Amino acid sequence: MSAAVVRPRLGAHMSISGGVDKALESGAEVGCETIQIFTKNKNQWRARPLNGAEVERYRRLQAETGIEPVVAHDSYLINLASPEQALLEKSREAFLVEMQRAELLGIPYLVMHPGAHKGSGVDEGLATVAASFDWLHERTQGFRLQVLVETTAGQGTTLGFSFEHLRRIIESTAEGDRLGVCFDTCHVFTAGYDIATREGYEAAFNDFD
Repeated sequence: MSAAVVRPRLGAHMSISGGVDKALESGAEVGCETIQIFTKNKNQWRARPLNGAEVERYRRLQAETGIEPVVAHDSYLINLASPEQALLEKSREAFLVEMQRAELLGIPYLVMHPGAHKGSGVDEGLATVAASFDWLHERTQGFRLQVLVETTAGQGTTLGFSFEHLRRIIESTAEGDRLGVCFDTCHVFTAGYDIATREGYEAAFNDFD
């Protein structure tokens, strides 16, 4: 694997207030070529079901605006690394809903934070994330959606601040080819990777590869 060079695209995070299709309208108004959305309220467990008319409007507007790709982000409440069984089960069920909503809308990528081990340790936390993905993949066979594990800044017991964490998650997941990585430059820099200089940037991406 090597770092790809791509043309930068004008994008922004857009609100879905009033319906997921509204994000495409707002993006088009400000000239976005790509957008990121939450498909539900990011700070609530409950998700209002998407109705057929809303999905149809979303798909039609995406075709009309030419905004692509649209990337979704999961709820901030979800922790697929939780050592607490009740929270882990709730997180898995909630993430399954996130995957189902993104797939229904035809969104190709769903970005997520690896989670926090909450004191169980890095090894245990990473193993729990991988087990969570196995649980999710068993229930989403045939999905075209790809989940992107996001790099993190590393506060507290959060996982994902090391490139090695991401590799271990992907390698420990039975269907690891269904996973990708969202490279958040702000998080990576805060985690200690020097990407502010050309030399540091090249070294960081060599490490990432």
